[in-house]
Amino acid sequence: MSVVEFDRVLVPLDGSEESLEAAEYAVAVARRYDADVHALYVLDESTARSLESGEIEGDAVAADTEAFMESVDQYAADHDISMCHSTALGFVTTQLTHHPGSVILDTADAVDAGFLVVPREPVSGDPDEVLGKAAEYVLQYASQPVLSV
Repeated sequence: MSVVEFDRVLVPLDGSEESLEAAEYAVAVARRYDADVHALYVLDESTARSLESGEIEGDAVAADTEAFMESVDQYAADHDISMCHSTALGFVTTQLTHHPGSVILDTADAVDAGFLVVPREPVSGDPDEVLGKAAEYVLQYASQPVLSV
């Protein structure tokens, strides 16, 4: 029987309740396997477009993201788990191959994540449900084990 070993869990987040729950699962997995967590905040398509067009300021997006990540950081700290995080655009209008699923998998490779926890939000056609759409892609193409919650 092979033993599962990894040092880092990647969890993509988008500020939703579902992604907060995924972060909680990521912390639990990290505790069980003595790993740390890398939280990737993925900005949705409407935010990416608004940033590109100048409709919203990057500082406002950063403040919202930071506030959400502080609660995630606190949860990890409360459970003695080391956490780092980054932010990425889930969409870039000039690159068709740049979408949330590919961003998550590229980040997993870049941070050497050995396990992924992805929120599985209901896909209702709402463009802001960025991670729900990405989960299917990640489940299909990830080379790491994936927990979809």
